[in-house]
Amino acid sequence: MRIAQPSSELPLRPQVELSGLWHRYRGPASSGDWTLRAIDFQLRPGELVGLLGPSGCGKTTLLRLIAGFERPDRGVVRIGGQEVAGPQRWLPPERRGVGMVFQDYALFPHLDAWRNACFGLRRGQDSSRAAWLLELLGLKGLEQRYPHELSGGQRQRLALARALAPGSALVLLDEPFSNLDVEVRLRLRAELPGVLARCGASGLIVTHDPEEALAICDRVAVLEAGRLHQCASPQELVNCPASAFVGRFVLQGNLLPAAWQGQRLRTPLGWLEPEGAQPDGADVGEEPLQVLLSPQGLELFPDEAAEAWVVGREFLGREWLYQVQCDGLRLRLRLPLSADYARGQRCRLRLRGGEPARLFPGGLPLRAASDVPQVL
Repeated sequence: MRIAQPSSELPLRPQVELSGLWHRYRGPASSGDWTLRAIDFQLRPGELVGLLGPSGCGKTTLLRLIAGFERPDRGVVRIGGQEVAGPQRWLPPERRGVGMVFQDYALFPHLDAWRNACFGLRRGQDSSRAAWLLELLGLKGLEQRYPHELSGGQRQRLALARALAPGSALVLLDEPFSNLDVEVRLRLRAELPGVLARCGASGLIVTHDPEEALAICDRVAVLEAGRLHQCASPQELVNCPASAFVGRFVLQGNLLPAAWQGQRLRTPLGWLEPEGAQPDGADVGEEPLQVLLSPQGLELFPDEAAEAWVVGREFLGREWLYQVQCDGLRLRLRLPLSADYARGQRCRLRLRGGEPARLFPGGLPLRAASDVPQVL
């Protein structure tokens, strides 16, 4: 993961600032629901931030609002301290100085690689930066080839070169690696932070892949149904998720219903207790209580009389990822290769001691109760 420049050395002015942003699509094919709701967000100069969330959560719409392809219903968009969209202000995309890399590359088929790379340059602008970018991105010697003569990875590099050639300080990337095979995808995403750093550019990258966002981004903004749940470093997202959704989507954790009984929480899989004293009013609130448990937080044992069974498994190289059906819940477990269970096999579950858990709402840290049997 690329390390962001220390905050004390960064200019105070954000590269992108969104304040109270609301948006919805209108028209016969639209439901009229809000696609984005009260979004407040800042991108610091030199950062690469991932926009992460499930399909339809508003990631691409947010990118389009920043680029100028959509207008917000409410709120303000600032780029480099300049207001580019707001109640009394609107700048078209070509005046925002933003580079855009699309999912389908959007290269011009009738232009060769060199002319594609230079397409965004202003009249009379030096083209040496485009030549430098083509060399930096491994495209030197391919300048005369047309897009159909390039591989998928080469086309994606060319799209990035075109976005950066005019000297853009901000690059927006809309799922740029989704159409590539695994090997090329991994290589290009590893190269992206270094390329942006060499160009002195900030980046916003849309993805629905938590592993990708955590691997390369300085911070990750997690969206769901148009709302921003959390924007934090990968370490903070993993260690302190702000909501049950963040834990479920980013960490692929398990959510268990829970209820207080005295100083402990009862779940379908056993008993948990706070790491410390139970806070006052912990059992008060309108939202149902849910425990977030990591896929490493459960153990599995064969038992033909048990009410749980294996419904799926994936071989991950160094471990198994199991899906287990239990008491109306579909649970995910990461287990060592020695835990070899067949689909359909009956089993029992146990909370693994020492693995962290959290109670939502609130994010209260939990642990398995040491003096209560944990076997289901």
